[in-house]
Amino acid sequence: MGITARQLTLATLDRQLLLRREPLDVAEAVRRICAAQAQAAASPYLALWNRVSGFAPDDLDAAFAQGRVVKASLMRITLHAVHGADYADCHAAMRASLRGARVYDRRFTSAGLTAADADGLLVELPGLLAGPRTGAQMEEELGRRFGAGAQRLWWALRTYAPLHHVPTGGPWAFRLPNTYRAAPAAPSTDPGPDLGPEAGADTAEDAAVQRLLLAYLRAFGPATARDFARFTLLTSPVVRRALDRLGERVVPVAGPDSGALLDLADATVPEPDTPAPPRLLPMWDSVLMAYAGHGRIVPEEYRPLIVRRNGDTLPTLLVDGQVAGVWRAVDGGVELTAFRPLRAARWRALTEEAERLSALLADREPAVYSRYRHWWDKGFPADRTTVVTP
Repeated sequence: MGITARQLTLATLDRQLLLRREPLDVAEAVRRICAAQAQAAASPYLALWNRVSGFAPDDLDAAFAQGRVVKASLMRITLHAVHGADYADCHAAMRASLRGARVYDRRFTSAGLTAADADGLLVELPGLLAGPRTGAQMEEELGRRFGAGAQRLWWALRTYAPLHHVPTGGPWAFRLPNTYRAAPAAPSTDPGPDLGPEAGADTAEDAAVQRLLLAYLRAFGPATARDFARFTLLTSPVVRRALDRLGERVVPVAGPDSGALLDLADATVPEPDTPAPPRLLPMWDSVLMAYAGHGRIVPEEYRPLIVRRNGDTLPTLLVDGQVAGVWRAVDGGVELTAFRPLRAARWRALTEEAERLSALLADREPAVYSRYRHWWDKGFPADRTTVVTP
């Protein structure tokens, strides 16, 4: 008997700490969910607020400052927060993809630059970025040698070189202009999962992709190879090679349709009658970005409403494990907009979540995500809209 569609949703919620808030250290919580999208500075904080019992933003401030959680360009060529000990593997897994997306881009080559120009600077970056420097400072430094091409050269390097974003203050630890520092040269001291003797002939990149795939399945499985490729933007041959090398560590799972689901050999899924509490997810929450197909968390008819053409993924209401609307910060509180009718009990539960979120934002940034308010200008096919204050 296979896993039902409902169990797939519950499996994601369970592994993403969305069935119940867990009493975890923030760095361990980030590790448990594989990575937290950090394209907007507030998003890792709001992601953990949804997942960690007693979450205190100061704890994540400290974890960033201490390097226990780091922010860098990784999966999908976007900013993620990852456990500090996992960064080296994540970067090794993604480096070729990140590099290829920049040094072969016409915007880079049209500046008269070559891959060798960028690669030749990698050995210098630990010295140039031993301490925090802004992008403007790096462009000025590189401009002495590369002239007008310095901007595009730095554009490439800041994406694929081993660099961390440096916390500089503000309500969510990072503020503009972005500031960078070289990642530690030594690899992670955490050995991660044992890949077994058959992995001995793999390159460091191969082994890193395998570790990232295992981490992905721990956080998002059961899933397909295509889902993992979507989450990372790694190519199909790279993903297939990782699966081949992992062997029996990853097993096929019978799902609700003909898709070839994969999971860890010792993984479990919740019972189909497990309740799923309401949540107010941040922009670009990882559960909305982790799958090639839709429907597990995002109903197909709602996808165009929450994922805009430029890729902006709006803050969402999660009701019974499915996206059911959007939220935004407004003067004095949080506005909830439901796309479909919700029972009174579910509205009450959402309202209680919104009250807690309003209190959190009041102490940090009451107008969070304000630059994205234009997506509300044309309205939504809303069944109900409510403003909740602390």
